[in-house]
Amino acid sequence: MEPQLPTIKNVFVNETDDDDPPALSSHALAALKEFLEEQRQSLANHETAENGEGTLEPESEVALVTEDWRLSQFWYDPETARTLSQEVLSLCSHSNYKVACIACPTLYAYLKKIDPNISVQLLEYDKRFEQHGSDFTFYDYNQPEDLPLELKHTYQVVIADPPYLSKECLEKVTQTISFLAQPQESHLLLLTGEVQRDKAAELLGLRACNFRPRHSSKLGNEFRVFTNYDPGERLGGWEQEQ
Repeated sequence: MEPQLPTIKNVFVNETDDDDPPALSSHALAALKEFLEEQRQSLANHETAENGEGTLEPESEVALVTEDWRLSQFWYDPETARTLSQEVLSLCSHSNYKVACIACPTLYAYLKKIDPNISVQLLEYDKRFEQHGSDFTFYDYNQPEDLPLELKHTYQVVIADPPYLSKECLEKVTQTISFLAQPQESHLLLLTGEVQRDKAAELLGLRACNFRPRHSSKLGNEFRVFTNYDPGERLGGWEQEQ
């Protein structure tokens, strides 16, 4: 049985004459029309979810905790999260590939929603993410290698989003990346401000891609994706060097 749309009551006007049918004011009619359209859309989304249509879940179905700006937390917008997730999945050419997400919980959440079987470790300072169990490792960038030894040189794909746009922060996160990544065989992605372009090249040999990551909070700083590999046509390709 199809779900029934709820009704709106007590919006009638012009009820002074009992012989005349009640009529809606123009304002109430517009409100009713908007309400019914929202209900139809909600019903359509519900049926789509039940039928398993679509390749990626909408943002509302990806569980994200509230940003804590005191920790410099700014989540990616849905398009950015999906694009980065697809890129990571394209790099995992073997089922035994392991992924490390350094300070980018949005990406972790999208990856696990798209592919629950992917092996991905989230390194985060915010202990709210302990809800992810063994996928969570507490991480303080001020102690870049204070990590479990079983994580050392384990990951074929490492993605980092340093919490601060400072030289010191990037240098320490670089130490963490080197600790985690498999020597010679790893793909690195760095999400940080344009202001870190030269430092990203100097420390990790990274180049900027044309794809521009965005955040739900509409940050003023220009952010970029830097990689140590040529993504081809993905991520808009590498930016032409000046």
